[in-house]
Amino acid sequence: MRVLVVGGGGREHALCWSLSASPLCDALYCAPGNAGIADVATCVPISADDIDGLIKFSKDEKIDFVVVGPEAPLVAGLVDKLTHEGIKAFGPSAKAAQLEGSKGFMKDLLQRHNIPTAWYGRFKETDAAKAFISEKGAPIVVKADGLAAGKGVILCQTVDEAHAAIDTMMADKAFGDAGDEVVIEEFLQGEEASFFAIVDGEHALPLAAAQDHKAVGEGDTGPNTGGMGAYSPAPIVDAAMQERIMREIILPTVRGMAAEGCPFKGVLFAGLMIDNGVPKTLEFNVRFGDPECQALMARLKSDLLPALVAAADGQLGHFDLRWHDDAAIVVVMAANGYPGTPEKGTVIEGLDEAAKVDNVTVFHAGTKTEARDGKSAVVANGGRVLGVTATGKTVTEAQARAYQAVDAIKWPGGFCRRDIGWRAAAREKAS
Repeated sequence: MRVLVVGGGGREHALCWSLSASPLCDALYCAPGNAGIADVATCVPISADDIDGLIKFSKDEKIDFVVVGPEAPLVAGLVDKLTHEGIKAFGPSAKAAQLEGSKGFMKDLLQRHNIPTAWYGRFKETDAAKAFISEKGAPIVVKADGLAAGKGVILCQTVDEAHAAIDTMMADKAFGDAGDEVVIEEFLQGEEASFFAIVDGEHALPLAAAQDHKAVGEGDTGPNTGGMGAYSPAPIVDAAMQERIMREIILPTVRGMAAEGCPFKGVLFAGLMIDNGVPKTLEFNVRFGDPECQALMARLKSDLLPALVAAADGQLGHFDLRWHDDAAIVVVMAANGYPGTPEKGTVIEGLDEAAKVDNVTVFHAGTKTEARDGKSAVVANGGRVLGVTATGKTVTEAQARAYQAVDAIKWPGGFCRRDIGWRAAAREKAS
C-alpha cells in the first residue's frame, strides 16, 4: 500500500515510525512531516490544513490510504473529501469530528444518551455566562467551545478567576473564534486518564490506556499545554475499569453517534476523570493523543496498519491487537517560552547520543533541518519540539532511561518537566 500520513508533530512521527514497519506499506509519505519523520517517510511540503493540496497529492501519487493525524483537517472535512475522490482514509467525517470540534455538541450528545459527565452550561453571551458562574460557585471549569490546540480549558478556583476566564475567551479572543461560545462545567475531582479506542462506525477496539501531564510545570502546576509527557499503561485503568469505560462511555457514544446519523470512524479518545472507581467523561478527541500516541506506539506489538484499514472498512468486529507488557513513557522537550511564545530556530544537538540509550526512541514534534555553519542542523520549529520515549519493565525503569536520554541532548533553548510519570512511579514504590 502507498500510505500518506497527514501532520508534522510527535504523534505523526510515532505513527510513521509504526506504519513504516508494516509489511503492507510499500511507500510512506508524510505531509508536511518534520526533521525526524524524514528518517522513516518521504516528507512533502504540504500543510495539514491544505485540503486541496492533500487531495491533489493523493491523486497524483496514487495514494491507497490516508491516515489523518491532527484534529483541524478532520473538523474541516478532509476525510469526506478524500472519500468523495475514492481515496480510503482513516478518521471521522466532519460531522462526526464535531465531538472534538465543538465541546457543546459533545456535552449535548452525552446528556442525550445518559453518558456520565460533569454538569454544564453553554453560553454565547458574557453576562449570561458570568451569571451562571456566580450561581454555581467555584471551583469551576471554563472551556472554549471550538478547537484551541489543547489550550482552551481554564480551571478556575474562584468566581473572579472564572469571570476573568470568560473575558479572556469571549472579549479578548485569546483563542480566536473558538471562544465565541463557551462551555462552563463542574470541576471534577479524581485522577485523569486517557482512554483510546479504534472505531469502525459500529464496533470499538480498545487500545492501551495512558495518562498525560497537561500542566507546564512540575507537580502539575501552571497553565495547560498540549501535553508535557505521558506514560502507558495507566495503573488506574485495570481490566475491570477498562470494561466499565467501554460499557458506560465508549460503546454508548458509538451507538449514539450512529443513531443520530453521524457514525464515527477513527480514533475515539476519551479524556476521563476517575474518582472512587467511577469514570466520567471530561472530553472527547477524535484522533490519537499527543504525546500519548508516542507511548502507545512504543508498546504496540501488532501491525497497526491492518487495524486502521479495518476501521475504515467497517471490519473491526473480530479484530484484536497485542501489546508489550513493558511500560512506556514520553518526556516532552519544549522550546523556551512555551506555552506562550516559543523561541524558534535554536539548534538541538546530541540526538544521536540520546538515541543510543537502551530502549529509547526520540520522536520529533516541532523540528526542521537548516544549514548552520556549513552543516545541516536540527533546529526548533514549534512549541513542543521533541518527545523522548523509553520503555522498561516498570514506569520507574522507563522513566530513568527517558531522562538519561534527555540529559544527552544539548539544547539550551529548551526545557522539560523532570517528574513525568510521578503518579505511577509513586505507586510502584509503594508496592
